[in-house]
Amino acid sequence: MSSRDRILTLGSAEPVILPSLLMCDFGNLEREIRALEDAGCQALHLDVMDGVFVPNLSYGMPIVEAIRKLTDLPLDTHLMIQDPGKYLEAFIDAGSDLISFHAEAVADPAPLLAKLRQANVASGLVVNPGTSLNAVSHHLDACDLLLVMSVDAGFGGQAFNPVALDKLASVAGERREHLILEVDGGVNLDTISECVRAGARWLVVGSAIFRQSDYTAAIRLLQEQARLGLNA
Repeated sequence: MSSRDRILTLGSAEPVILPSLLMCDFGNLEREIRALEDAGCQALHLDVMDGVFVPNLSYGMPIVEAIRKLTDLPLDTHLMIQDPGKYLEAFIDAGSDLISFHAEAVADPAPLLAKLRQANVASGLVVNPGTSLNAVSHHLDACDLLLVMSVDAGFGGQAFNPVALDKLASVAGERREHLILEVDGGVNLDTISECVRAGARWLVVGSAIFRQSDYTAAIRLLQEQARLGLNA
């Protein structure tokens, strides 16, 4: 099965909780991944920051490759970097199943989306809270996922921005059956159900998992709250 097929198999009918490994204990990376697998998570979200496009640094291809060796779970790699096209092939080779990049970082996303499709890797576009959907609307048919940020990428400690809900609802209303809607930033027990209600089916979660002592219980509670939004 190709990387893209692995992503599309997860689909968007039911909410999917994606732990953001940015907050995990990298000194015990294998233990963390095993705990997440045991907790029943279906995919992992990897945040790549370059210190240029965003003010923080995280990790790059070697960590993505190391994670790929530790798990068969699909890897959703979010590039918060300047000039993502320069590194696209390297992140494909590192084992990413899905690669998303920011609309704000490229003049024209079409060539990068086409390159990912040719490599059988799922593709995603990302928009920050201040970016209009007009920046990506003409490209949504060419990608597999739209990631709507509910905080500005690369900045910690921000409150959930409800503008993300408006964007999710707008795209969901277009009924693009092929397109997975994902949300990232401030997703927790208080916000997850309204994200699902607005149309998000993939939900990136950080502290609401990694600051809990029991990952299994944390993910179960998040899934329960997500389903409340699905059934609303």
